[in-house]
Amino acid sequence: MTEPPPSSPEARASVLASMTAFARASGSDGRWRFSWEVRSVNGKGLDLRLRLPPGCEDLEAAVRARAAAMLVRGSVSATLTATREGEDVAIRVNEAGLESLMRAVRRTAEKLDAPAPGLDALLAVKGIIEVAEVEESAEERHARCDACLAAFDVALAELVDMREREGRALQSILLARLDAISALVEGAERLPERMVETIRARLVEQVRALLDAAPQLDPERLHQEAVLIATKADVREELDRLAAHVAAARELLLAGGPVGRRLDFLAQEFNREANTLCSKSNAVALTQIGLDLKLLVDQFREQVQNLE
Repeated sequence: MTEPPPSSPEARASVLASMTAFARASGSDGRWRFSWEVRSVNGKGLDLRLRLPPGCEDLEAAVRARAAAMLVRGSVSATLTATREGEDVAIRVNEAGLESLMRAVRRTAEKLDAPAPGLDALLAVKGIIEVAEVEESAEERHARCDACLAAFDVALAELVDMREREGRALQSILLARLDAISALVEGAERLPERMVETIRARLVEQVRALLDAAPQLDPERLHQEAVLIATKADVREELDRLAAHVAAARELLLAGGPVGRRLDFLAQEFNREANTLCSKSNAVALTQIGLDLKLLVDQFREQVQNLE
């Protein structure tokens, strides 16, 4: 059998690829005609399911090796259809048996004074006509397997090419999502409600209102509670982590390669920070930014699921 194609995941380390694609390729060898259909969808790892016609079982190991050399992740199904043109069976007449049968039938017919059966009746006797499949030589089988694998290489190359085209499209979409997330983080940074002076003034006003309503309250204890509330409302760390996650995700997308799992992990981190932002928010505008972030993160993660 021919050697697997030289390309490998390592050789395509800078290429971003989708896991969704379809390819078809046909070939022939002598009287054999065959075609491959290869489909790929999302998968946690590389799962190759093969459908091979009888007589082509020897191809399985080579096909799996070729797929593993070109693909990292995806649920892949490959179906081979093979047909043989012309006669695929050989018919042989047992001439010695037929002659012996004819002599015996004639003798019996003469004894019984009955007409002898015709040739068609004699040929119907079991063992007179033998039907056997045309045997394939080792050289013919070897050539057929090589031709099938060559056609599979074509289909696999087309599948990889389609996955990479889809990957480039996904890269543009995901980078746009990251830009939108980054813009929301920057918007949260500029919110007047997050300014230290604004938070201090609001807390001072709230403490004053409480003291006016209940003079017996301990001012020192109120001050401590106010500091605690301000600390809990501070989303500085969440915004910093969101910015760091955006930078890391952008770097992965631009570097390419099989980065789908790492981007999926970052998407989970995005979602965690957005949830915390909403829970710690002390302003309607910040809550709205958190909700918008969650929507973008969901869209980001949905697309990331398609990446190898």
